[in-house]
Amino acid sequence: MVLTVIGSGAWGLALAQLCEANGHQVVVWSRRSKLSLETAIAQGEIIISAVSMAGVRATAQQLQSLSLNPEAILVTATKGLDLETGATPSQIWQSTLPNHSVVVLSGPNLSKEISRGLPAATVVASSNLAAAISVQNIFASKNFRVYTNSDPIGVELGGTLKNVIAIAVGVCDGLKLGTNAKAALITRSLPEIMQVGKYFGAQPETFWGLSGLGDLLATCSSNLSRNYQVGFGLGEGKNLEQILQDLEGTAEGVNTARVLHDLTNRTGLTLPICGYVYRLLNGEITPIQAVAGLMDRDLKAEL
Repeated sequence: MVLTVIGSGAWGLALAQLCEANGHQVVVWSRRSKLSLETAIAQGEIIISAVSMAGVRATAQQLQSLSLNPEAILVTATKGLDLETGATPSQIWQSTLPNHSVVVLSGPNLSKEISRGLPAATVVASSNLAAAISVQNIFASKNFRVYTNSDPIGVELGGTLKNVIAIAVGVCDGLKLGTNAKAALITRSLPEIMQVGKYFGAQPETFWGLSGLGDLLATCSSNLSRNYQVGFGLGEGKNLEQILQDLEGTAEGVNTARVLHDLTNRTGLTLPICGYVYRLLNGEITPIQAVAGLMDRDLKAEL
């Protein structure tokens, strides 16, 4: 099968590597490529988007003006929310190219581990089950187990929202607050993630799977996570601007925290952890003040 991967960052290259190992013909394209995008996607039966959130809409609009294979399946592997509209990547792709099936790929997938051939699992989700199964078969291998799911928005939100929580957990570790605090923080973040999921119409059980809890645990427990690195640096007292300059790649949780802040203002959702992360990122409070704010909240029942 002929595949096109749009985005040559660590994640895009890891996905290309998985497909090539399964014997597929893969073309990797980025803005720095000598090859035109039109040429890169000309024969593509599967088009995989691994661009940062900031580039999703522009990339989708570019493809809209080109001659795609009418049967091409679009796979989105981006984790983030649009700053202007709050839309997810799959919503942008589906609204821009409505005649194509869109599949969300998300899970506890640290790109450096996948590139090293370490075992991992992921989820591919779509309202079109046949499209999801096609993508499942393309990626599945002895080192990469792939599950299907019929809740694309839930799968997508799990991978997106955990980035904000990973910043919070990084702060916790940067402050050396211990295992108890980290366990409490991760556990209490799940109700917040599920609240947002419910608002978007996701299925609650999706967040207990690989793309929800699984991705949350991976991102919050590894210093390979860029969002965790941002939080850890803040916990150590470093400047956000400098942290982001030194980072390899994009920490999508920074922008996602802003989108969630706007969402809570519009809807009245209660997202205390995400709210304190937003205030911390914007320099309104210190890491110690964020911890104190969470610990001083009114007492209530757990469930």
